[in-house]
Amino acid sequence: MKKRIWMMAMVLAAGFAMSASAEETTEVTTEAATEADAEASAADAVRVGSLKGPTSMGLVSLMQKAKDGETKEAYDFTMVTAADELLGKVISGDLDIALVPANVASVLYNKTEGGVQVIDINTLGVLYVVENGDSVQSVADLKGKTLYLTGKGTTPDYVIQYLLSANGLTTEDVTLEYKSEPTEVVAALAEDTAAIGLLPQPFVTTAMAQNENLRVALDLTAEWDATQEAGGSRLVTGVTIARTDFIEENEDAVKDFLAEHEESAAFTNENPEQAAEWIAELEIVAKAPIAQKAIPACNITYIDGTEMKDALGGYLSVLYDLEPTSIGGALPADDFYYGVE
Repeated sequence: MKKRIWMMAMVLAAGFAMSASAEETTEVTTEAATEADAEASAADAVRVGSLKGPTSMGLVSLMQKAKDGETKEAYDFTMVTAADELLGKVISGDLDIALVPANVASVLYNKTEGGVQVIDINTLGVLYVVENGDSVQSVADLKGKTLYLTGKGTTPDYVIQYLLSANGLTTEDVTLEYKSEPTEVVAALAEDTAAIGLLPQPFVTTAMAQNENLRVALDLTAEWDATQEAGGSRLVTGVTIARTDFIEENEDAVKDFLAEHEESAAFTNENPEQAAEWIAELEIVAKAPIAQKAIPACNITYIDGTEMKDALGGYLSVLYDLEPTSIGGALPADDFYYGVE
């Protein structure tokens, strides 16, 4: 863990943007239920941006309700495949709320000098170690093995390095073989039955559907939790941020969104069959059966307040210790966390 890995400040968390073409952008605009209210509603709509992946999977019920005019607020939803698209729209004021990778939220907070606040955690860990056999039962079992993963100097890299260190190992004990994208890791697993891979959902479910011999060896969210004491940090993949000026001018709308976001995340977890149909319709995941199988492992959640601060603050501290630039060079101050006194 002494090795320093330098990276771009706007590093993206893996596991997002998982099932769409690179340049594809989908916009979903919802207006009021009646024509009389439509024009005013469009002008007053809360503009929400998200990435195609688990974070948007937790939004689909809210999207459907907004489309049917059943929400407290009017919403204009935009889904993209790259986090930097969202960052530019937040900075320019074209988005009010955005669902982004956890470390990117901190980068943006530092870049804008407090111009955004995190309002909830929407996704916990989506990373899993998979293999063809049953040689890996614990992180310690990775010793002497080669692990295929994506993104040197990105979140999956930092997470596995932290867990190796927490279990008494270093990168000298485990060979980390980096690939440019998850599909290359899947290909490596298909070509070499002895290969071990680190993949995000829903790629894990997709890979297992293609190769019945694959098994989930380690859930990195559970492994992270095992290193923490009660009330410690969590493995946080995605958070929801809002512009600070938008919060100050529209706090009721923010509170409405939070309540409706919580309901939507719960719907996805409790009604995976229906949610999967909407997820496929929006092309977040290619096929509904794959989405339905992936939902339980995507750790879609809703966490706010003090619990949010404890979970996220601890996670960002781990990343800061590994590489300060991964979170924008400094830990966010207390004003980063909305709703925490």
